[in-house]
Amino acid sequence: MGNRKRQSAELTKEGKKNIAFAKLNNCPTSPRKMRLVADQVRGEKIDKALSILKFSPKEASRRLEKLLLSAISNWQAKNEEGDVENAELFVKEIKVDSGSMLKRLRPAPQGRAHRIRKRSNHVTLVLGANNIED
Repeated sequence: MGNRKRQSAELTKEGKKNIAFAKLNNCPTSPRKMRLVADQVRGEKIDKALSILKFSPKEASRRLEKLLLSAISNWQAKNEEGDVENAELFVKEIKVDSGSMLKRLRPAPQGRAHRIRKRSNHVTLVLGANNIED
């Protein structure tokens, strides 16, 4: 029983070597604006994704570009002997979730007040590798 557990743990460890992830928490951009940029790079190879983010005029693309570079360096730290060009890394999964909201009040006519919700988000980016040269 213990031997089987050890084998499955080794298999999952080998499977986890092919992926790397990075998280960005409490980013002060609305999740909707961030999802517009995230949808453009989902499933793309990293060189194409980096070029999409670099030349995108949106402010959210700068933050996602930095996050993608962080995920690439995390993959390199996990696979010292692996080469980024030979690994064929791609954006396996990118998820944008809603973060905390700062609620503010703005004065409105006739003594009323309108609530302003300053939204933030959490981004999780997972890189996958097609093949690794041993």
